[in-house]
Amino acid sequence: MGDNDQVLLRTVAEIRRLPELDPKLWGALSCPADGLEYDKASAAILDTDGDGRIRVPEVLEAVNWTCARLADTVDLSKPEAAMPLSAIDTSKPEGQHLGATARALLSRLGHPENESISQEEAQDAADSVDQTLFNGDGVIPASDELEPGMKEFVEAGIAVCGGAKDASGKPGLNAALAKAFEAALRDWLAWRDQVDAADHPVGADTQAAWDLLEEIRAKVDDYFLRCRLAAFAPGIEAPVNAEEKLSAALQENDLSGETLSALPLAHVTPDGDLRLATGLNPIWRDRVTRFFTLTAPLLTDPQRVSWQDWQKIRDAFAPFGAALAARPAVTAPADGAFSPAADSAKALDALGVEKARKMLENGVEKRFEELADKDVNGPEAARDIKDLRRLVLMYLHLGKLLQNFVSFVDFYSLGESVTFRAGTLYIDGRSCKLCVPAADLAAHSRMASLSQLPLLYCQCTRRSNAAEKRLIMAAVTAGSEDYLVEGRNGVFVDNEGNDWDAVLVKIIHNPISIRQAVWAPYKRLRQMAGDAIAKYAASKANTALADAAKLAKTPDAKAPAGGGFDIGKSAGIFAAVGLALGALGTAVGSIANALFSLTWWQFPLLIIGIFVVISGPSALLAWLKLRRRNLAPVLEASGWAVNSQLPINLKLGAALTQTAVLPPDAERLHNDPLHQESGHAGFWLALILIAAIALGGWLWSSGRLAKLLPAKPAVTTSAPAPAAPAAPAAPAK
Repeated sequence: MGDNDQVLLRTVAEIRRLPELDPKLWGALSCPADGLEYDKASAAILDTDGDGRIRVPEVLEAVNWTCARLADTVDLSKPEAAMPLSAIDTSKPEGQHLGATARALLSRLGHPENESISQEEAQDAADSVDQTLFNGDGVIPASDELEPGMKEFVEAGIAVCGGAKDASGKPGLNAALAKAFEAALRDWLAWRDQVDAADHPVGADTQAAWDLLEEIRAKVDDYFLRCRLAAFAPGIEAPVNAEEKLSAALQENDLSGETLSALPLAHVTPDGDLRLATGLNPIWRDRVTRFFTLTAPLLTDPQRVSWQDWQKIRDAFAPFGAALAARPAVTAPADGAFSPAADSAKALDALGVEKARKMLENGVEKRFEELADKDVNGPEAARDIKDLRRLVLMYLHLGKLLQNFVSFVDFYSLGESVTFRAGTLYIDGRSCKLCVPAADLAAHSRMASLSQLPLLYCQCTRRSNAAEKRLIMAAVTAGSEDYLVEGRNGVFVDNEGNDWDAVLVKIIHNPISIRQAVWAPYKRLRQMAGDAIAKYAASKANTALADAAKLAKTPDAKAPAGGGFDIGKSAGIFAAVGLALGALGTAVGSIANALFSLTWWQFPLLIIGIFVVISGPSALLAWLKLRRRNLAPVLEASGWAVNSQLPINLKLGAALTQTAVLPPDAERLHNDPLHQESGHAGFWLALILIAAIALGGWLWSSGRLAKLLPAKPAVTTSAPAPAAPAAPAAPAK
């Protein structure tokens, strides 16, 4: 089909043997799961690993699963609008549950007499199952159906480890996340025990004092460093107190918190003590005062802090800080990526030691495992409903995928259900059916140009939603490209019937047809002649305008003396013109002589020969390129892994692009009141030229042309007179 082998897969009996087909004979090895003109729910089922691509093993798994539940005689290439119940093979265990489930579902929907089930009915039933707690996916959300302790465990687990996606669309815990949460609880409690066992310098206020110490540590260290510098070099008290910075802030009336916060903690003095009663930076005063109030038992003087006191306080809090720094990190499985934890440490701290111990002591994690196991293995009816939905989808859509993946039967049979076709582009009096989506213009065109197809890239927008845009590529396989230029507008109609405004943004030129290639040299010659004439006329017009402008600027300029006609100066011009006309006449005469030397039947051969010489190379190159047209690079550019060549011959190419054709019963009227009469001058001129050539040929072939022309005078030459005999020599004396 299409000069290419295509595997036909129609009935279940044929499709069942697909695993026996060598993958090297498949049409494609993988394709994108998104961006296809294919049922999205079916594509999601086929993409089992969720990587956004459909591959050969996934297709084979779907084929094996489907063929184990459908009868061998079912034709998946031409499915009905709804799956007949008779299509289910109830002789097998896999089909028995699904047959009973389908009948039960139809009864519940109120029409038990139906013998078929639609995709909408199966989808609605599966959606209703997904909203239940036990929907067969192994994920337990924080539902009100759970007991309070279990619900609290699930909520805390999601906050600490993240949540997996439940079939209902809500986050929840699965077995892996529950185990990770249990481990996080145990590690956190062990760490809390280590912190409690560490030395608490100020008793119950140690944690609050530590938090304040972490805030003011750097600022107090900076103050004491400045004091030591002032003691080391007494003349630098002004710089270490940042007096210039404070003066500048006052002059600019900039007393914001950021500016004041950068100033020293207190006035720097060489004695090095920090006085707490007065003189503290107002931005830091409350925190510093609060900290040293909590740590007053460690101070020698509650009103002032020396460098030694500060060192003593830091050393006293060091063991407590080391215990806090040993906090274990929470390691969550990748399953929680659907609803990741915002701050695991904060969530554990908010839970508290008492609740955490209670969860572990009550064995709530064990009871959760039982719930998750019940969700996976318990609800037999829920699994059957989902399997029924999957079977309906595979019955309706698996055959379409096989005819656009294992082979490309739909494309070569000119079907309308081609998965990679995005719609139809209408532009320049033609409709282009081979349109595919393009994500990136540069990358797509670089690969697609290898197809040897003329390609149009269009940016499409919808008036109803200006933000909705898409880029498409359309192949042009009929008509001409004379009026296809970047910026031209068209209309793109997608497969759902939506109209898009299309603007041509890029063209990849390749031969469209042999007919176009035949006339291309003459069109180029006409274009070159027209451009040359226009350029010559423009140059003459510019010269005339320049001369007129010079004359207008010097109206009183006198003509040069002796401005009359000078025959002497013009003699050379007349001689040159005469030589040119003579050469032209000689050339015309030579051509006419050569033409008149031919017999009448050689004239058509001459015309055909000239036509072949001019159009032959262009037509030959076009034929060679048209034979190499290939769909594979276009699909490769769209993300497919094509496994074979997909040639597009002349017949298929002509069918992919339709040019404008009048309806069969249309009648063309010729009474156009605006029609401009041309006078048929061109017709009569051509007729006279043909008659003149024919008359000349007849006169020459009949010998009459020689009689009509005057005879050339004979040119005679006389022989030279004999030389006179030499005189005899005189005798010697």
